[in-house]
Amino acid sequence: MKLEHPEPSRPQPNRTESNRSESSQPQSRQPELGRSQFNPPQLSIVGDVSVDLVLGTLDGWPKIGTEQLLPRSELRAGGSAANSALAARHLGLNPHLIGAIGDDDLAQWLLLQLAGIRVELQTCASDTTVSVGLMHADGERTFFTSCGHLQHLTPDFVLEHLPQASPGSIALFTAPFLLPGLRERFSQLLAAASSKGYQVALDTGWPPEGWTPQVHQEVEGWLAHCDHLLVNELEAVSIAGSQDDGQDLDDSRVLELAVQHVARLLKPGAHLIVKLGAAGALGHVDGRSIRYTTEMVGDIFDTVGAGDSFNTGYLAARLSQTSTSQASTKQASLRDALAAGCRTASAILPRFPRKRIGAGELAHCLQPQS
Repeated sequence: MKLEHPEPSRPQPNRTESNRSESSQPQSRQPELGRSQFNPPQLSIVGDVSVDLVLGTLDGWPKIGTEQLLPRSELRAGGSAANSALAARHLGLNPHLIGAIGDDDLAQWLLLQLAGIRVELQTCASDTTVSVGLMHADGERTFFTSCGHLQHLTPDFVLEHLPQASPGSIALFTAPFLLPGLRERFSQLLAAASSKGYQVALDTGWPPEGWTPQVHQEVEGWLAHCDHLLVNELEAVSIAGSQDDGQDLDDSRVLELAVQHVARLLKPGAHLIVKLGAAGALGHVDGRSIRYTTEMVGDIFDTVGAGDSFNTGYLAARLSQTSTSQASTKQASLRDALAAGCRTASAILPRFPRKRIGAGELAHCLQPQS
C-alpha cells in the first residue's frame, strides 16, 4: 500500500482496498534514476507500526477479577518505527515509513494518525497489533502486546518500496525481533539497503527469548552492515556478553568494555550510540567515546518511545551534517548529533497527549546550540 497523506484537516478516502493509491495533495515523490544527486538526503524508517494504548498511573497491581479506573490515557500510533516517524514529523522532516497494518477498522484509524507522513504499508490478513502500556507510580512500565499483523511484514515488500538512495540518506531499521518475517532474512535486508546507497541505522530492541548464543550470533551478523547502531545501556552490555574476566567491575567500567567490544563488531567508521536515559547518551567512533549529559527534565508520566525520539533527533542531525558538508571533525559532529537526539527526546516526553504536537513544532531541537 502506497500512501501519501494530506494534512489532517482534509478528508481522506478509504485506503486499504487498493494496493497503490495517492492522496489528492501528494508529498515528495521518489527520486528518479539518474537524478538522486539533486535530491536532499532522505530518512527512511522500516519496522513495526501498531496501535498503542497508554494508561496510568497504576499504584499497585490490582487483584485478579477486579476493575480499576486510571486518570490518564491516550490511544495513538505506536511501535518503534511509527514513533520515530512521528518524531520526524514533529521536527518538520518528511520521513518515509515502510511497515505493515492489519485489515480491520483499527488499521483505518491508524492511517489517520500518520497524516502528513509518507507511508507505504503492507496490508496483512490479520488483526492490527495492539500494545497496552501501563505506567506505574515508580516510573516503571508494563506492556501487553498482541501478535497481530507484525508477524506478516515481508522483506520483499520492504525492498520493493525502498528506493535507490540520494547521497547521505539513512535507512533506520527497528524492532527486528518483533518482525519474524523480516528477521529470517534480516542480514540480507540490511545488505540490500546498504547496496542501494543508504547509511544503515539499527535499533535492535530486546529479544523475547533473551540473549542466547544463537541470538548473539544472529545479531553479530546484523552489526557488520551497520553505520549507526542505536541501543540502550542494557542492550549494549547484553550484546557484548561478559567482558569482566571474573573481575568485580563498577557499572561505568562494564559499559566501557561493552562499548569497545560491540564497536569491533561494526563496520569500520561506524557509530555506536548508547542511550543512557535521563543521563544523556554516549557515542563511539574510530576508537574514541564522547558523552553528552542532559539537564534533568521535570516529572514525566509517559516515557514510551523515549529511545525512538532520541533516534530520530540523532539521525536528523546526521542528515543535516551530510547535506551541509561542513568541515567539522567526526567528534564534533557526533556531539552535535547526540545533543539533537537528547533535545528531541526531552521535548517530546513531557507532552501528553502527544497527538497534540504539531508538525514542525519541535524543529528548534535541530538548531545548533551555542
